Amino acid sequence: MGEGSAVVVVHPPGPRGRLVTVEGRTAGYALDRVDLLWLIWDEGLDPEEVRLDDPDWVEWREAGPDVWGRGGSGT
Repeated sequence: MGEGSAVVVVHPPGPRGRLVTVEGRTAGYALDRVDLLWLIWDEGLDPEEVRLDDPDWVEWREAGPDVWGRGGSGT
């Protein structure tokens, strides 16, 4: 997979958490890594195979995996 073609995109933090898209489809909002893994599973992917630190799998926009709500880390 090339640049910008990650399977999972975790969008910038907002008041509802982080919007998550999987293969271009809206999966929902995540407030933490557990939510993210549930959304990945719900979209038919195996969370055991998706590496959150692999840019071919997950693209983190504006903030990394430690920032979920608008106010900073956590929820």
